[in-house]
Amino acid sequence: MTDLPTPFERFIQGILPENPVYRQLLGLCPTLAVTNGLKPALTMAAAVGVVLLSANIIISLIRHLLKPHLRIVVFTLTIATFVTIVDRLLAAYMYQMSKTLGPYTPLIIVNCIIICRCEVCASRQNLLAASADAVGQAIGFGLALIGIAVIREVLGTGMIAGFQIMPAAWPSWVIMVLPPGAFLTFGLLLALVNWIDATRSNKKG
Repeated sequence: MTDLPTPFERFIQGILPENPVYRQLLGLCPTLAVTNGLKPALTMAAAVGVVLLSANIIISLIRHLLKPHLRIVVFTLTIATFVTIVDRLLAAYMYQMSKTLGPYTPLIIVNCIIICRCEVCASRQNLLAASADAVGQAIGFGLALIGIAVIREVLGTGMIAGFQIMPAAWPSWVIMVLPPGAFLTFGLLLALVNWIDATRSNKKG
């Protein structure tokens, strides 16, 4: 498997070239649901990052024992174990945030980003590559959530993480902290990313 990306390539690709949100369009449920504020977005990004890294490590360590017809079951059970741990830790130490995230923390179990990385990288490469891949994808996912959350919270409330940054007379766009605001912000950012990529490609051509 010498043709597979190196650990460094895995890390870099996850941040921008293969960003899970803007490139692969994965994990859109939490991306749209918890980005009405920076704090829940950061918490969700951290939770997904912990589960992704833990799952990739375990799957990489047992990759030679995986049976083709059982691999998805093993992926799911491994992910579910770490999601349960993260969910219980949030409920114990960040109860209010746990209530804010609601069902979206348990839904990490079926997050396509994690299952995809287990299949594409962790089940095929060594521990270092799997770990680098998980960290890169987690950073890419976190940056996507942060970007959407900052725009929505600033335009919707004039604040970031509870701190007022806009003038008191700022005309808050309430729609931005509602579900339509998530779709609007994501659509505009996705269009911006595609436009930048197309512009760079034209310049190279």
